[in-house]
Amino acid sequence: MTNTVQPLVSVVVSCYNHAAYIEQCLLSILEQDYPQVELLVVDDGSKDDSVSVISRLQAVHGFYFNARENKGLTKSLNELVAKSNGEFVIPLGSDDVMLSGRISAQVSHMLGKPEVGICGGNIELIDEAGKLYPESRQNRYIPFRRMDFEDVFLERKPYVPATTLMIRKTALLEVGGFDEDNNLEDLMIELKITRAGYFIDCLAIPLGQHRKHKSNSSKNIRFMTDSILDTYKVFSDHPDYLFVKYRFLSSMFLKMANRDKSYAFSLLKMIPFKHWNKKTWRGLVRLFFSPLETG
Repeated sequence: MTNTVQPLVSVVVSCYNHAAYIEQCLLSILEQDYPQVELLVVDDGSKDDSVSVISRLQAVHGFYFNARENKGLTKSLNELVAKSNGEFVIPLGSDDVMLSGRISAQVSHMLGKPEVGICGGNIELIDEAGKLYPESRQNRYIPFRRMDFEDVFLERKPYVPATTLMIRKTALLEVGGFDEDNNLEDLMIELKITRAGYFIDCLAIPLGQHRKHKSNSSKNIRFMTDSILDTYKVFSDHPDYLFVKYRFLSSMFLKMANRDKSYAFSLLKMIPFKHWNKKTWRGLVRLFFSPLETG
């Protein structure tokens, strides 16, 4: 590709208490082979050494960096998007890693496809130290899928990992950016952009590494549950809203039935009997007859 067909890509990173991971994250962006990359970083009120690590890298590489008080993830992302100049925007978690060639692969796919609002791909799982999880836990080569709103809302096809999102900026701005009342930014933006008529294309190759550690948002089950319910509620005019809501609650009930029995009971109370499914019944068996998991 020549520069005339190489649009600028803005990578936006909001960091909060990720001093142990942020250097690997930023270097994985700076070392991409795609030449037209703009990096914008905000430290969202970290209490650790994140600011020092980012400042040291910024002094060498010259990317935009702002350290300030905590405002929350989605507010931080919108702040960076407002300062960005790229045709495409990549929001990357400050504990995650881009694989080599990722941006080039996504730009090549997005060019000439104005109907595609988001491009994603598959991921590898790594631990706190950056070590790959066993192959039995990896799922790198899920086939290509094109997804519309129904596919995302009803989970008819495998989800698009947040680590891999590249968003067409015009589509992002059309739907009002990231929802600042909901810090589960990936699901909400996928639903908003597909609801606006765009597709999500998910490539059949791994594009990033998602780091699993104790402070992942996904480890905060109550936060995740409330955030996902709040997300679904935005689309409560959909005829299958109640099905989607109670299917999710049944899945969470099953997951928590032998991990946190008190919380599992509270989830069960939220599911009307007429919306019970196989997972609800399996959760009941697990709740009463399975030993409590610890650790």
